[in-house]
Amino acid sequence: MGITQAAEFLTTWEAGLAQAPAGRALLLHGAARPDLGGDPQALLALPVGEREADLFALRRALFGERMQVRLECAACGADMEFELDAGEFARTLADRGEPSVRVAEDGWEVEFRVPGLADLTAAARTAEPRRALLERCLVTAVRDGRSVSADALPAAVQRRIAEAAQAADPGGDVTLNVACPECGQATRAELDIASYLWTELDAWARDLLLDVHLLATAYGWSEPEILALSPLRRRYYLELCADV
Repeated sequence: MGITQAAEFLTTWEAGLAQAPAGRALLLHGAARPDLGGDPQALLALPVGEREADLFALRRALFGERMQVRLECAACGADMEFELDAGEFARTLADRGEPSVRVAEDGWEVEFRVPGLADLTAAARTAEPRRALLERCLVTAVRDGRSVSADALPAAVQRRIAEAAQAADPGGDVTLNVACPECGQATRAELDIASYLWTELDAWARDLLLDVHLLATAYGWSEPEILALSPLRRRYYLELCADV
């Protein structure tokens, strides 16, 4: 694998070392969406499925399409190893609907904004997460021509809203359903692309720093000079070092 913007991604990796998983995911998303200028508020406001699509696209750009995944069978405990296509996930999850959904149910007319990560995080901190999320993301609710609050929405309407929001942002919950080759039973597991990508970036960064050490020792070059080399040229010089 050759990352051409080595210095930039080393900086991202270094910044993420002191971060919790949520902070690392935000850093990776910022790298995936340079058009947003690393603005945390803008990134956290995006629908969760959009973030997942962005991270799969970044993974494909950095490390290629094939992803090796290991999973333990929930039924028999056997280790399962299989491949996923990061590019296919990126294309599938990128096929999103509108940023808000409209629900018409028994005289109710409701518009609801598809939640972003900031909405989910804030709602999770409350005693009633579902109610808090409804209040945060409700745009308008009308009954018989009059605007009403989220508290007035009946349970049936709330269910319709949840279903419509999930349909509009299916990438918000990337769940694998894998059949075990040993016992044939299916195991369901969530795929955390942010954690998966961070693990790969961490291994890449540590390997690259070792390469920098070896080339600096052999040639006396500085880190910026070594990182400015293309991945192909760095590898060639490393092979020359090994032959000496």
